[in-house]
Amino acid sequence: MRIVNRGRSKTLKLLVIGSGAREHALVWKLAQSPKVAEIFAAPGNAGTAQLGRNLDLTASDFAGLAKAARENKIDLVVVGPENPLADGIVDHFQSLGIPIFGPNKKAAQIEASKVFAKELCFKHSLPCARSATFTDYEQARQYVKRQTPPIVVKADGLAAGKGVVVAESTEQALDALASFMAARTLGAAGQRVIIEECLLGKEVSVLAFTDGRTIVPMVPACDYKRAFDDNKGPNTGGMGAYSPPDFYSPELGGMVLRMILQPTVEAIDKEGSPYKGVLYAGLMLTNDGPKVLEFNARFGDPETQVILPRLKTDLVDIMLAVIEGKLDHLKVEWSEDACVGVVIASEGYPGQYEIGLPITGLDTLERDVLVFHAGTKAGPEPGQVLTNGGRVLTVVATGRNLAEARSRVYSNISKIQFEGSHYRTDIAVLK
Repeated sequence: MRIVNRGRSKTLKLLVIGSGAREHALVWKLAQSPKVAEIFAAPGNAGTAQLGRNLDLTASDFAGLAKAARENKIDLVVVGPENPLADGIVDHFQSLGIPIFGPNKKAAQIEASKVFAKELCFKHSLPCARSATFTDYEQARQYVKRQTPPIVVKADGLAAGKGVVVAESTEQALDALASFMAARTLGAAGQRVIIEECLLGKEVSVLAFTDGRTIVPMVPACDYKRAFDDNKGPNTGGMGAYSPPDFYSPELGGMVLRMILQPTVEAIDKEGSPYKGVLYAGLMLTNDGPKVLEFNARFGDPETQVILPRLKTDLVDIMLAVIEGKLDHLKVEWSEDACVGVVIASEGYPGQYEIGLPITGLDTLERDVLVFHAGTKAGPEPGQVLTNGGRVLTVVATGRNLAEARSRVYSNISKIQFEGSHYRTDIAVLK
């Protein structure tokens, strides 16, 4: 793989793969680097188009993306979503000698297969919930009937945030099994399921940069998965997030690094693949210490939208250090400010929703209040933005503390309007 020349300013061309608010946040942060001359997004959205050039290519079109990277002389490719990582996009670009940020296919199994992740935890003594894995529907049913609710039912494969059910009753757990294994509502993702105990405590997302040897944790964040206030309604891809949680102390951060992050990277290396990129650990802080709920192989969404505004170090430098195995040569610094992000969603999300609705008010917000686009596209009129997905926008603000950041978000978010829009009003309300 060729080494990127970083000797001069404004020389690098970047390609960010994906179309969500996470990708818009990545483009926004990468564009701040004095080394970056131009950024492309594939396929991008109306927000990324304001910072660079969108390419009409899907994240699954490896051949098209590689061709575009060569034609546009791309120096660094950044992968946002999980599916292309699971399908081996990093391996593909590495074989072509194009620098790319993210774990290879083998390492990305930590997200692509919950069974792989769970077996990794058991094999290497990583703290996690007790569980059992099934491929036989009837055996899974009988096992569920012997458990005491609440019961967690997880589909093995990638399911766009729809593969985990926290069942409050045996009947709900059985319904989840029927959906995953019998009706195959998630396709191949539900061929295997994990049934595990429901951990109790405070939930936190801890992401880290790693080059396979050095691990640099990011600032912690908390996200909100339920669609409506008071954690009611169906699970979504995330309706908001904040950073930092007041309960996550430096001492706890050190414990998570020693007990979970470092052993996980070492375990994946022992399984035959160095882990390079972002490792995301979804944790439950129980009375018995932190335990793993899930692993992701990339930046989280909506956590990225509240983590990157706090990053002071050049993100391009970090990504290149990861690729080159030189992360230990870099000091990564963070702002002390707090950050809050609230997602505006389409009516009906996470179920059926309408697209193509005009969005107004985007140009009326206070200075320094950020809007990261997700499900948006440019309209036929100059400057017009239309809805194009379920999660449409993430409105983000920083402040000296969470209360100030939260106040700034909610005093601005009501200025953005489109038919049927809704958002939670309790993001970062600490109880």
